This record gives sequence, structure tokens and C-alpha cells, in this order.
Amino acid sequence: MTTSSRKAVILVSGGLDSATVLAIAANAGFELYALSFDYGQRHRHELEAAKKVCRSFDVKQFVIFPLDLRVFGGSALTADIDVPKDRSEHDLETGIPITYVPARNTVFLSLALAWAETLNAFDLFIGVNAVDYSGYPDCRPEFIQAFQKTATLATKSGVEGDGRWNVHTPLISLTKAEIIKKGMELGVDYGLTHSCYDPLPDGMPCGHCDSCQLRAKGFQEAGFSDPALKSN
Repeated sequence: MTTSSRKAVILVSGGLDSATVLAIAANAGFELYALSFDYGQRHRHELEAAKKVCRSFDVKQFVIFPLDLRVFGGSALTADIDVPKDRSEHDLETGIPITYVPARNTVFLSLALAWAETLNAFDLFIGVNAVDYSGYPDCRPEFIQAFQKTATLATKSGVEGDGRWNVHTPLISLTKAEIIKKGMELGVDYGLTHSCYDPLPDGMPCGHCDSCQLRAKGFQEAGFSDPALKSN
């Protein structure tokens, strides 16, 4: 199937996963429309990273959507709650951490769906992962399958049969190391990306939150040095 003339909306956070997904979509020949969210996250440095990542690809349009989830709180990323640090590997693999933002991927995908429908685009890309992740329920294949069905039921284009909605999750079954290797093959500059949940005032990663630990483990297992540490 030729994708050279097809549009896709890609959720881009500024982290290494979404940068890799952007590269995968570009390599597949999609016309790229990138969407990020300024949702009141404490790690807003990721938005600058998202801008840099999008500039490094031939993105047709990049939108930062303002959405202040601090109104609801309920997460260490959007409320005055300490971000967990230096958790053990067992803890990282057990339970749903306080950094979970309630229904975040549902909200983000819904807005991506709305934009895609105005673009007459039927392909959404998201960098969810069900292997090396922090236990978030909205990163599981079951959720993606359910959302894709919802997209068909909830949109004019889906009901009228104008196209078939596809939610692409190319990283969902990969380890962090495999994601990094894939990105390296596609020329992703990981020095542009930002993963830390609780960065220092100058934007440097804390090195101790779950995201920093998973990123460090991924680069170590992939056999590469993290270029983001060198570039800061």
C-alpha cells in the first residue's frame, strides 16, 4: 500500500519514543502533521524538544495545543506531588505510578482524531509501549484497539465510510533498547529529545525519575551513549 500521498497526525511529546515514531511515519512516506500538548506538565522543557524534533523532519504542520490539566491534578506531573525517584526495577514494573495522568492518552488521541478528521487524514501515530513502560493503562494494546473502534463510531467520516481509521503503535511491543536501535537506523537525533519528568531549572534531566531510569537502561542495553547528556 502506497502512503506517499496520505496524511498522518503524530503525537509528539519531545521524548525519544515519539521522536522515533515520527521517524517511522516519515520513513513510511506519510505527510506529517505533528501535535503536542501544553497541559500544565511540570516538565514543559519537553515542548522545546518537540519543536526541535519536528524541525529535524519534514513536518507539514506542528501544533502545540494548550490544555491545562492542572485544573484536575491527580498526578505528580500536574499537581504539587513529588515525582518518585530512584525506584527499584521491581517497583518500576509493579502497579500504576503517581506520574500517571488520568485519561491522558484518551484525551490526546481524541484531539488528534478531531484534527485528523479536518485534514481528511485517517492515520494516527502514538508512541505507546507495553514492554519498557511505567505501568500506564493507556499504553496497552487493548486500549488502542478500543480507541480505534471508538474513532469509527464517533466520527462523521467513520459513520459515512469515508475512510478507515488506523491508530499506529509501532513501538508497542519493543523494548526501550529496540526503540533506540530503530531510531538510530532511521537517523533520529536523540540529542534533541527530552524524557525527564522532573528536570532541573536549567532543563537538565534529574537522572532519578522513572523516565530517566528507563531511558538510561535503554541506551545502556542498546550499546549507545545518550547524546542528550552530551548536548546539555
